[in-house]
Amino acid sequence: MTTTSSMFSAKLVVPAIGDAFRKLNPAELIRNPVLFTTAVVALLLSLLLVIGGSGLAVSFQVQLIIWLWLTVLFGTFAEALAEGRGRAQAASLRATKSELSAKLPDGRVVPASQLKMGEIVLVQTGDLIPADGEVIEGVASVNESAITGESAPVIREAGGDRSAVTAGTRVISDSIKVRVTQEPGKGFLDRMIALVEGAERQKTPNEIALTILLVGLTIIFLIAVATIPGFASYAGGSIPVAVLAALLITLIPTTIAALLSAIGIAGMDRLVRFNVLAKSGRAVEAAGDVDVLLLDKTGTITIGDRQAAQFVALSGVDANEVAKAALIASLADETPEGRSIVTLAREKFGIAMRDLPDHAEVIPFSAQTRISGVKLNSVLIQKGAVDAIFRANPGSESSLQAVEMRRITEEIARSGQTPLAVALDGKLLGAVALKDVIKAGVRERFAELRRMGIRTVMITGDNPLTAAAIAAEAGVDDFLAEATPEDKLALIRKEQQGGKLVAMCGDGTNDAPALAQADVGVAMNTGTQAAREAGNMVDLDSDPTKLIEIVGLGKQLLMTRGALTTFSVANDVAKYFAIIPAMFVVLYPGLAVLNVMNLASPNSAILSAIIFNALIIPCLVPLALRGVTYKPMGAGPLLARNLAVYGLGGLVAPFVGIKLIDLTVAGLNLA
Repeated sequence: MTTTSSMFSAKLVVPAIGDAFRKLNPAELIRNPVLFTTAVVALLLSLLLVIGGSGLAVSFQVQLIIWLWLTVLFGTFAEALAEGRGRAQAASLRATKSELSAKLPDGRVVPASQLKMGEIVLVQTGDLIPADGEVIEGVASVNESAITGESAPVIREAGGDRSAVTAGTRVISDSIKVRVTQEPGKGFLDRMIALVEGAERQKTPNEIALTILLVGLTIIFLIAVATIPGFASYAGGSIPVAVLAALLITLIPTTIAALLSAIGIAGMDRLVRFNVLAKSGRAVEAAGDVDVLLLDKTGTITIGDRQAAQFVALSGVDANEVAKAALIASLADETPEGRSIVTLAREKFGIAMRDLPDHAEVIPFSAQTRISGVKLNSVLIQKGAVDAIFRANPGSESSLQAVEMRRITEEIARSGQTPLAVALDGKLLGAVALKDVIKAGVRERFAELRRMGIRTVMITGDNPLTAAAIAAEAGVDDFLAEATPEDKLALIRKEQQGGKLVAMCGDGTNDAPALAQADVGVAMNTGTQAAREAGNMVDLDSDPTKLIEIVGLGKQLLMTRGALTTFSVANDVAKYFAIIPAMFVVLYPGLAVLNVMNLASPNSAILSAIIFNALIIPCLVPLALRGVTYKPMGAGPLLARNLAVYGLGGLVAPFVGIKLIDLTVAGLNLA
């Protein structure tokens, strides 16, 4: 979390001051109607100062003008400071982008900016990946620290859910061929640069609704102030236009209007600093209200690669024989599962065989047969799905060994593992149990989500027995087994129709429809390009339990906006009752009883209010940028806390602040 001191470092403040003045451009300022109104009033008073006839002392009028312009500048400064916090990261990313070049298969080297969708590039050891794409050939270790901040390399390989690569990451071993999947200027790196700078940030529905409320309050106070000359005339007096204009600014909700944009920008910036890229502020807000979290199992709850856990032999067969046959059948299998079988056989049984003989005939795995293996001379060794082994060896399904094999594999499945049958020349030997490795710490994190009122549902293509075991081990609340992309989509729609806000975490192409349908779709950065495009957030660390922090940041954004809105409205109410009696006591002596603050004079009251109105904005900037601390609690206690802290604080602060400023103004004879 960024500290207050670092928020106001010279590297941030100096550029933000310049940007604050640039944001006075009317075309940009009009996007904030309340600040625009304040600027119009300041300009009006400036013109009255030039042409004269305001009926006020020039020194007093100059002070009003200065503080009104400062009110506008403090508002634009808050937004500029929020945007500036992302500039260092954006500059670093832009520097990385400018260094990128691409090697084409014919040996030519071209700037990455010239690449087109569909082109193939060769990336070798030490090279930066020039564009977002998918690995179509090879396997390599990739350092993604430039994007994720994590130093541990990751494996990227052709096929499956680990084929997506990101521009700016570096290959540190081997080489790969990558097909470009981005349009020029629209890659992941480009979007990240734009988002951290806030260039593409649009107002969320919540912000739009709040802006409408602020505009409504401004109009109401404008009408109220416009009626004051009539009352003054009725009482036989008059009030200068400059005083009326200043009164309007003290009453309209300038505080929250000045900080509203900064709160939204800072919320997305905090998410980026947490290695999550949100494609819209709407997604961040929705995260704060999530009721249900759906998680894809493979690659999200589990590490994605099943590992061999044990060899189970049939009656009359030695476990060493099963392990040796499984190892031989897996020596040519370069999948993580195959490599884990070889490793387990060597470590547990000390089998030293390293390579297959030259005359060995490798039987590669295919989706049709679901079997792989090796033929040595006339000996056939097979491993694969149990039903596939039965189909490949007619007659074996009706044997006593088959009955025992089914019993063993059912026990393996009930334990949450996946069985592979091993056969030698059609004779069943036993099974290999492949275990889905649960990511560290997920059970504790899901318990924390439960305390936050979020129900977790694991979605998997596994059979119900395996799914139930993994769900119990991971600690999720529910699961959906044998799920197709259509099933995932139907579940999300069902929850949404019940009034729930749904978050979905996934990494595969088959998760893309669900990620697109979910209110908050968090794609893992290790996932496919389709998944990353479909989600409205990308977790650069590929940690599904990070949704806890995402939800916390979303709630923090909503709480910060609500807290400062409460403070601002209470602030305006207090200013109204603090200033009006002092201003009109001359015209209506009976109001003296309401002048509880005993302000020195009407001029002192209005100047003190204008100064307080301006100074409260920079005082609240650290809170707007840092955010209100979120602690899991119910809506009732949360509302009570906000009203007690920010509602009561908003009522008390103007009385204290304006009185102190009034004493200073009167003591220095400024009004």
